[in-house]
Amino acid sequence: MLEEYSRVYARIDIDAIKYNLESMRKNIPDGTRIMAVVKTDAYGHGATRIALSLENVDYIWGYAVATAEEAFELRDAGAIKPILVLGYTFPYAYRRMLLEGVRPSVFRMDMAQELSDCGQELVDSGELTELPCVHIAVDTGMSRIGVTPDEKGADFVSKVMNMPGIQVEGIFTHFARADEADLSNAREREKVFADFVKSVEETTGKKIPLHHCANSASIISVPESSMDMVRAGVTMYGMWPSEDVPRDIVSLKPTMELISHIVMIKEVPAGTPVSYGGTYVTDKPTKIATIPVGYGDGYPRSLSNKGYVLINGHHANIIGRVCMDQFMVDVTDIHYVLEGDEVVLLGRDKNTGEEISAELLGEMSGRFNYELTCDFNKRIPRVFVGK
Repeated sequence: MLEEYSRVYARIDIDAIKYNLESMRKNIPDGTRIMAVVKTDAYGHGATRIALSLENVDYIWGYAVATAEEAFELRDAGAIKPILVLGYTFPYAYRRMLLEGVRPSVFRMDMAQELSDCGQELVDSGELTELPCVHIAVDTGMSRIGVTPDEKGADFVSKVMNMPGIQVEGIFTHFARADEADLSNAREREKVFADFVKSVEETTGKKIPLHHCANSASIISVPESSMDMVRAGVTMYGMWPSEDVPRDIVSLKPTMELISHIVMIKEVPAGTPVSYGGTYVTDKPTKIATIPVGYGDGYPRSLSNKGYVLINGHHANIIGRVCMDQFMVDVTDIHYVLEGDEVVLLGRDKNTGEEISAELLGEMSGRFNYELTCDFNKRIPRVFVGK
């Protein structure tokens, strides 16, 4: 561990990410490609480094992001594979997107027309030798973005497929309830989507190369929805989509650990208030350790007075409110604890095997697992291991 990471760092295991992808691949049909979802900086894990590590994995089709800026960051870092922006993109980004092989998700006619005009201009000028690709989003139950799978939606798809300047490479939807114990909704929505795409292709006489609808939960629980490609998100990072997703189908390894070090230890008498507002008062002589991490790093303030960390393999309860940059823990019952000792905020103690998982940390803080990792911000350096 380098000295500059003493305050806090997130250890990201690239080999674990590849293990998780390989585990998922074994649960989907041969020939189905995987789109690696690296939006929100790869759920807080570091999108550019992870994407570059997947460039030579043959079954990885490309990457999914949420914004044009996330796509451009990957391109600037040297990522070559296709990138799909899952959300809406604004016109200022169209030219660069099309030039750099970034696929927009299309679901509004004004957007489709502007992309068509931009694509045709780039082809006419010789800046592109092939028509740029778009994917059409279909709303089958999220009520978010996407055309409806009905006559109106079919008309939209037909018109976009016949526009000059662009080609429809893919069509996709997103399941709203694939992470539930009852999978009837996901299976019914998959059929709605499949029937809609089949109808459009029969009407237009044109085949859309890539159909995709499966997310992390359905890769595990509804592998028959895999189609041409699946989108691996949270499971890629070793986290489970929900408590209802079975754990005995696909094997996953956690990929992030959050490590800090004790910066001060002090002994205080009974009756001593701790942190803002004095919400915790010691009831006996107490040994307190200060950890230099807080909600300014994305560590949840809601862990105040109820979370814990691991020090020398032992639980150390958080006492008092988590501050912006620091928090305190009770180390009275931990023997031989010293300033500078390692503190595990997320991950496994290497000596005892005791673990604080993202699921456990989410439960303690009132969040869910990958909301936590997304919230660990740029003030926490990412240290990558594996390749």
